[in-house]
Amino acid sequence: MEKKEQYATPEEYNRRVLRYADLPFTELAPGSNSQLVSTGEILISFLDQKPNSYFAPHKHDVQQVMIVLDGEQDEIIEGKLYRLKKGDMVVLPAGTEHGGYIPEAGCKAIDIFCPPRQDLVEKARKAI
Repeated sequence: MEKKEQYATPEEYNRRVLRYADLPFTELAPGSNSQLVSTGEILISFLDQKPNSYFAPHKHDVQQVMIVLDGEQDEIIEGKLYRLKKGDMVVLPAGTEHGGYIPEAGCKAIDIFCPPRQDLVEKARKAI
């Protein structure tokens, strides 16, 4: 297929394209580290949870969508366990208490927060 558009210049590319692998890691909980990016309207967390770690139950005033990319975890939602595996997605409305047990497989996930969690935006700023 013939392309009509020009490729972006390196300067244009660098203004629009980020590589999450280049973002610093921010510790969210012992054994849970994230690379965070926020646009002001949304926050995306590329989460890497180590085997046999624990994310204590908590809640926040923003909605969250978690997409499991690899591994698994037992997500605690409102006091019940949900086994999440690669390809699963869970939607957590604002104010929902949740946490997780990460088994031997570990877990890599993407968390999307809307609007951004300001505590994580601050952590990301400090990590730079």
